[in-house]
Amino acid sequence: MTPSPLPTGTAFPTLRTPDGDLPADAPRWNPQRPSAMPHHRYRPAEERVPLPLTDRTWPSRRLERAPLWVPVDLRDGNQALAEPMDTERKRRMFDLLVTMGYKEIEVGYPSASRTDFDFVRHLVTEDAVPDDVTVSVFTPARMDLIDRTIASVAGLPRALVHLYTATAPAWRDVVLGRSRAEVHALIHEAATHLMRRAEEHPHADIRFEFSPEVFNLTEPDFVLEVCNGLTELWDADPGRPVVHNLPATVEIATPNVYADQIEYMDRHLARRDAVILSVHPHNDRGTGVACAELAVLAGAQRVEGCLFGNGERTGNVDLVSLALNLYAQGVNPMIDFSDIDAVREVVQHCNRLPVHPRHPYGGDLVHTAFSGTHQDAISKGLAHHAKQAAELGVPADQAPWAVPYLPIDPGDIGRTYEEVIRINSQSGKGGIAHLLQIHHGLDLPRAMRPDFSRTVQEVTDATGEELSHKKLWDLFRATYLAPGLDGPVTLKSWTTAELTPGKHRFTCTLLTDGREARCEGAGNGPLSAFADALAGIKVAVDILGYTEHSTATGPNSPAVAYARCRVGDVTRWGAGLDTSVLTASVHAVLSAVNRSGR
Repeated sequence: MTPSPLPTGTAFPTLRTPDGDLPADAPRWNPQRPSAMPHHRYRPAEERVPLPLTDRTWPSRRLERAPLWVPVDLRDGNQALAEPMDTERKRRMFDLLVTMGYKEIEVGYPSASRTDFDFVRHLVTEDAVPDDVTVSVFTPARMDLIDRTIASVAGLPRALVHLYTATAPAWRDVVLGRSRAEVHALIHEAATHLMRRAEEHPHADIRFEFSPEVFNLTEPDFVLEVCNGLTELWDADPGRPVVHNLPATVEIATPNVYADQIEYMDRHLARRDAVILSVHPHNDRGTGVACAELAVLAGAQRVEGCLFGNGERTGNVDLVSLALNLYAQGVNPMIDFSDIDAVREVVQHCNRLPVHPRHPYGGDLVHTAFSGTHQDAISKGLAHHAKQAAELGVPADQAPWAVPYLPIDPGDIGRTYEEVIRINSQSGKGGIAHLLQIHHGLDLPRAMRPDFSRTVQEVTDATGEELSHKKLWDLFRATYLAPGLDGPVTLKSWTTAELTPGKHRFTCTLLTDGREARCEGAGNGPLSAFADALAGIKVAVDILGYTEHSTATGPNSPAVAYARCRVGDVTRWGAGLDTSVLTASVHAVLSAVNRSGR
């Protein structure tokens, strides 16, 4: 239910305008004052966790290849749903992820619920996992839960078992009630038990992953101590590497801090070639994507996240944005997003959550321009792109892309150009002309575009509504075409003839004020002769500009004509549409005449 707007002048009862003392070092151009919000309750990252890296190198690196993407929609994403997925929805999501090209997929938390356990068994019994796909399952560091997790993957030829324990001081003290040494011992004991249980399945390739939950708030030396111990315990080597996943479980700092933490680990992890360094950013500060991108610069080789960023609180990092950000830089994302609407449809069905219309790449409105200046730039950019493709001799969908305001070609992800430009009260003449051209074949003369734009503006201002291209066409027809067929002056019949080269005669019967008048005129062309004939009913017409074009290909395609005429002391545009160019042009002049009285 939409709340009723507050009456003008009504106070906002829970808000208080900041009125603290102006900071002594505030420049004159910044009069912001301190608010009464208790910011002192929170500590910056550097006061909460040691940040030992000072000679960082990641800022000078470039993203040149995609990391291993690991979707966790079926586990972490599923845990965040008000209505967790059943087997049918989980299977539909799994099949989507496989089709898109993901090769490692976290499929569940088997010890957390019967549904999750049964889904892993469903994948086993239905032989649903392709040969080149590895499924991952998640387990806390508890013996009984590890046992159930191993039981869930029995029969799979490959699996990655993801062990986790919170390691940050606040979690150790408040949640676990254990010292640093006790937490380390707990992890070592659980990892040993996991290894022993996996050894009971000698024909399966069961590999291991460890997540020190809340890594970004854990002392770096403790993370190294734990991770290096597990690398040794599990006897990792380059042929059978261990995954050390370092999650920003709750974002606590700017993305550069997370990148520093990852580079520190990248430099100091033992047996580095036997370790896949993974990250799992959340989005509490709204910078999950930036954290992941900078972490990859800093040495991460693997990224866990969800499609469109579903997850607890503000969500997991968005794998759609990450992959298509790379794509927009000319890097192959290694995942197929060529039909992003189909991807979104499945995700929305499985999550029972909508994707925001402004969500990067996948939202309904992300390729849409309402602003007039944006529309004009896009329209010109698309025309230039088509011209450049023709000059290069390649299809438009293969030509280099450089269209203003569109970071990637919407067609590359299955979108059409139909929704790129949409018309409302903020729109301009360029966007209006673009829609009329691509949908109705009208190429309005540049000098005519401001005239029609004013008409559109009047309608959109009055209604507050968006105009579809069909409504735009209806408005154009009513404004310019209809007056040439029905108005104060109409043509009952007419003929034209070229008497000698450069000398034309126009003979017609005009209806005006309910009376017929037979008129005749002469000129150097049919239209000038028609203008002369109109003088017979005391209408003085001077044709100031004229253009015409076909609206489609083929011998019987309609032609449209545009005429700018001075009628007495009034200048008006008119238009005509007919399979005959001459008929269209006559109607265009008559339209301008009839519009002159408005």
